[in-house]
Amino acid sequence: MNVLQRLQERFWFVPTVLSLAAFVLAQGLVALDRVLEDAVIPSWLGVLLFRVGENGSRDILGAVASSSLAVAGTTFSITMAVLALTSSSYGPRLVRNFMADRGNQVVLGVFVATFLYSLLVLRSIRVIGDPGDQEAEVFVPHLAVNGAVLLAVLNVGVLVYFIHHISDSIQIATLARQVRTDLRSTVERLYPTGIGHDQRVLDDADAEADLPDRLDEEGAPVTAGRPGYVQSVREEALLAAACEHDVLIALRTEPGRYVLDDTPLAIVYPPQRHGVDLQAAVRSAVVVADARSPYQDVAFAVQQLTEMAVRALSPGTNDPFTAVNALDDLAAGLTLLAARELPSAARYDDDGVLRVHAPRSSVVDLVSTVLDNMRWYAADAPAVMHAALQLVERLAGHARHRELRARLLTQVGLLREAFERAGHQEHDVKVFADHADRVTRVITAPSQTSVDPGRPTRPSS
Repeated sequence: MNVLQRLQERFWFVPTVLSLAAFVLAQGLVALDRVLEDAVIPSWLGVLLFRVGENGSRDILGAVASSSLAVAGTTFSITMAVLALTSSSYGPRLVRNFMADRGNQVVLGVFVATFLYSLLVLRSIRVIGDPGDQEAEVFVPHLAVNGAVLLAVLNVGVLVYFIHHISDSIQIATLARQVRTDLRSTVERLYPTGIGHDQRVLDDADAEADLPDRLDEEGAPVTAGRPGYVQSVREEALLAAACEHDVLIALRTEPGRYVLDDTPLAIVYPPQRHGVDLQAAVRSAVVVADARSPYQDVAFAVQQLTEMAVRALSPGTNDPFTAVNALDDLAAGLTLLAARELPSAARYDDDGVLRVHAPRSSVVDLVSTVLDNMRWYAADAPAVMHAALQLVERLAGHARHRELRARLLTQVGLLREAFERAGHQEHDVKVFADHADRVTRVITAPSQTSVDPGRPTRPSS
């Protein structure tokens, strides 16, 4: 994640850009008004270009400026109150989706930009010459004032759009869709290809054999230097730094992990080549921030949907149907991940020397996290437990790795045991057992897509 991408996730970024555009537009139209002050205006343009004089222009600009800012403040205050209520039911981390929503940013930006534009044009209305002189001229930028009227009309349309947009965005289906989109985008970004320059197909054991035997004991650690969440890792920057300093950099963290000041981000080997420049390069490549981001953190998007399902099962909410929908959205992302070849953790240079070892999140661990939470919190909800079995069945149909199939088989047994101990009626227990048996047969059925989990591919750069 580069600087521009991080800026685009900030709520103030688009309003700032639009405010700068309003400043340029206001100054440009006022300058154009000065140039055309003595020009003859065609009759057809005079019909469109209203001239209301000094006082009228001041009144129009003042009304536009005050109303745009007042509407923006009132609208967003009400929105934040509604969002707070929604996040308390489905998770506070969903507030990030509101902050990163481009539509919300544009709406606020239009209101603020209109206020700034009107204020700048208003200050350009002035008396040229001695104010007490009756022959003194008054400069009124009529073109810019008409521009403010057009922006006011635009604000009305933006307000109508915002009411519709915010009403749609706080619906649970929309919230879940946003997280599902983040999950699928992260999978597409992280798992289609690897980095590095070696075109061999390597076994994980081969990569592990290239690592020094006492790497953690003899290597030099690069600590985080500050507490926070690992937000992203620029692996290409790590590879370039390792090649430049002729070292091996073995990551000891991944996006989504919380680190302390003295937590090792990576181990550098050989240790005698570890210096200030290399340490700075590693720290700049591993971004540590105060909050998690789904850009490289596939576990964060999975956690959001899992949290949505768990909160829906709380006694205060008691909404198992939302939990079922969350599991369906999880299936859309996890099946995509289960069907992908896992990129090798090893990154080699052009000479075949191991330079970076950067393991990524395992689909096995992600799936186990989801199903464990369903077993802990959803055992009393038959509909959700059946949805969990359906998730397992969908994953089994896409799983490429025998390790994942083995974990799915274990989870089916655990789900079945949890359901039987939840005190359901005998009929419900039998129906769930039959469903579990069907899923077990799907998992154990021969699959042509299943591959050895120990042979990830490394595509060419």
